Amino acid sequence: MEANKLATKAFKKEKIKTIEEIMSKAKVAIVSDYKGLSVSEITDLRRKLQEEKGDFTVLKNTLAKIAIKGTKFEQLEQFLKGPSAIAIGFEDEVSPAKVITKFLKDNKKIVLEIKGGVLDGKAITPNQVKEISNLPSKPELYAKMLGCINSPAQGLVNTVNGVARGLVTAMEAIRKQKEEQAQ
Repeated sequence: MEANKLATKAFKKEKIKTIEEIMSKAKVAIVSDYKGLSVSEITDLRRKLQEEKGDFTVLKNTLAKIAIKGTKFEQLEQFLKGPSAIAIGFEDEVSPAKVITKFLKDNKKIVLEIKGGVLDGKAITPNQVKEISNLPSKPELYAKMLGCINSPAQGLVNTVNGVARGLVTAMEAIRKQKEEQAQ
């Protein structure tokens, strides 16, 4: 009986350590329930999040509460009630929210309740998670930023090319005029 308790305690310590490692790398965490999701649906959602450099982990609330104590994700504790799973973003703060909301739109029969999350050490509500999902992702923002930076330079290039093109056209007209006068 004692050996069984020791094994269980060791297993729990290992789980806590795993959660701590995952959360130390995370930029955002969104808590949801997973009631009614089949294993294949959970796997599908996890794969979609992994494609976006994230993860979806089903966890035991008591172990998660121990693991997040004293971290920037400590405020997740208020959402860890009932069956809980955490969607985590490791590189992009927006992508987990986008993936979950798109997953829910694509699978209307699934009722996945978003409980809340933590972003930059602050708790966010389910409505804020949905609002975040409407924000552009980092690659989209980079593309817009480059477009803004490139636009004035492109205008300058077009202006300089226009002047050069005008000069070439004028010189060609003068050449033709002189040829006609010479004949």
